Amino acid sequence: MSTLQPHAGDGEPNNSSRTLPTTSILEFDASFEVETMKPTIVETGEVGHADQDEGVFLTWEDLWVTVSNGKNGRKPILQGLKGYAKPGQLLAIMGPSGCGKSTLLDALAGRLGSKTKQTGKILINGRKQALAYGASAYVTEDDTILTTLTVKEAVYYSAHLQLPDSMSKSEKQERADFTIREMGLQNAINTRIGGWGSKGVSGGQKRRVSICIQILTHPRLLFLDEPTSGLDGAASYHVMSRISNLNKKDGIQRTIVASIHQPSNEIFQLFHNLCLLSSGKTIYFGPVSDANKFFSSNGFPCPSLHSRSDHFVKTINKDFEQDPEKGLAGGLSTKEAIHILVKSYDSSETCQQVQKEIAQIKKRDSNTMEKECHADFFTQCLILTRRSFINMYREVGYYWLRLLIYGALALSLSTMFFDIGSTTASIQARGSLLVFVVTFLSFITIAGFPSFQEDMKVFERERLNGHYGVATFIIGNMLSAVPFLLLMSLIPGALVYYLVGLHQGHEQFVYFISMLFICVFLVEGIMMIVTSMVPNFLMGIIVCSGILGVMMLDAGFYRLPSDIPKPFWKYPLHYMSFHKYAYQGLFKNEFQGLTFTSNQVGRPMTIGGEDILTEIWQMEMNYSKWVDFAILVGMAVLYRILFFTIIKSFEKAKPIVSAINCPQANFRFTKVTRSSEID
Repeated sequence: MSTLQPHAGDGEPNNSSRTLPTTSILEFDASFEVETMKPTIVETGEVGHADQDEGVFLTWEDLWVTVSNGKNGRKPILQGLKGYAKPGQLLAIMGPSGCGKSTLLDALAGRLGSKTKQTGKILINGRKQALAYGASAYVTEDDTILTTLTVKEAVYYSAHLQLPDSMSKSEKQERADFTIREMGLQNAINTRIGGWGSKGVSGGQKRRVSICIQILTHPRLLFLDEPTSGLDGAASYHVMSRISNLNKKDGIQRTIVASIHQPSNEIFQLFHNLCLLSSGKTIYFGPVSDANKFFSSNGFPCPSLHSRSDHFVKTINKDFEQDPEKGLAGGLSTKEAIHILVKSYDSSETCQQVQKEIAQIKKRDSNTMEKECHADFFTQCLILTRRSFINMYREVGYYWLRLLIYGALALSLSTMFFDIGSTTASIQARGSLLVFVVTFLSFITIAGFPSFQEDMKVFERERLNGHYGVATFIIGNMLSAVPFLLLMSLIPGALVYYLVGLHQGHEQFVYFISMLFICVFLVEGIMMIVTSMVPNFLMGIIVCSGILGVMMLDAGFYRLPSDIPKPFWKYPLHYMSFHKYAYQGLFKNEFQGLTFTSNQVGRPMTIGGEDILTEIWQMEMNYSKWVDFAILVGMAVLYRILFFTIIKSFEKAKPIVSAINCPQANFRFTKVTRSSEID
């Protein structure tokens, strides 16, 4: 799993903010630094902004991003970039695939991975400060939204999560409705998002839903990574036109930075400034209107009736070299063309003007970015529980399919073990039945892994954007799952219990159902832990199956406790297996208080349930069955706490790992240079 940044506090979401990650303190003086911000909570009916008309000025100078290249030092991804983004303007970052567009966007938004090293200066309003929650937003390339929700539900729930409790419910819904209208989604408001196997909104509409969710707080700084990816020409234009018109509709002088691969002429005309990259170097940065003149002056004019954006990207794309005999203008290769353009830009008046603009922005007496407040912890737990419940209810593969399989299995077991009786021949049958029920319930729970993984993807995105914390996600997911887990335990459990004729008694039946419930609940906790560490769902299913297989094998049924090898298998694995306590509790519940008679003629014999537990099954009888149940409850809670700890540990370890992977010495003696000869 990709590590997460701690943008939202757990337990106190109102105090969370999304911050840019700091690099190692051993870096040279140009290293990017972050100063602590003092949060300001706007106690108004809406999410407010300090000095809203001024907007956010973003600048970056001498920005380098490198990654490890094994024994060859570090490989540069971005090489000494500089530029700016101003309020009320749309900056487009363009270039061929692999040129560093998304890396630049991630660097500006503070989302670089732990294996990268970033140096240089990134200033917000001329200051070294943090990106604040609510004042900035990031729309990722992948539209990660719960597919079972409608457009209205997706935006409404996000509004209730993100907007503060100082706003009333009607005000939050009004904000959500306004945002939906801004992005032109009013006709699809009751259509489900849809996904694999279910038809929903179109790709362009889904893209706009993602943007809606991120602009609910009216951020003044908006990052978009490939907003037109996967869309046709018409959908791409509608998405980008809606984005460019946001400032006109809500009156906020919003600073928009978008990476885009190859826009059409109509989309290209919507941009104010253009940042053109190739191999991590700046080919051009400046007004869109001057880009064609720059290329023409260097011997690469755009042919008539050709798209300018296509021409720019084609000229600097090294992935498909031109025919050496034909080449570009003047018989030049693509590499030579890039070299000419880079050198020309570095010495151009446009480059000098960019530097002057950055210097002017740095002199501005601008306010710091102030973060906005979330809904409180209780409200977020309630909203997440409701949203998760709806998702589980509508997603057939989450619980309903498993319930159907459980029901079919229960009927099969009921007919095979029908009216099991109380003879000595039923002793082995009762034990086999109880073990099979627990084992099958455990294994089939893994079938929900793909659905839960989709939930985790949504959690990662919303967590990175600072919408809520890990604790609220765990509580919401846990509470919403309880009704379904009860159904999955009660219906099949009742069929098996009464048709087979297990130990009659209300206490015994309640214990049987409770044990089935806690086992499934506990396995879901294991599944959460595996998902947090193994993001690939196929590998996750394999790992979960392996863990459950070892626990089942070491539980004391297939190999009696006295026969289990003591090193490793008995100590500690036997006592770590939850199957041990599940089998033990169910066996005590079933056999205690029963007597079994022999069916052999002429040799009447009775045997008590307690003797069976000690002599045949070798159960630990020094404590009651409720202690076994309590141990399983404790393990279920422990697994949730462990999941929380893993997520938080990944977040806290990320800057440490970054510092270890990118020590100063490695950077100083690397082969990275600033010459134009770097490929």
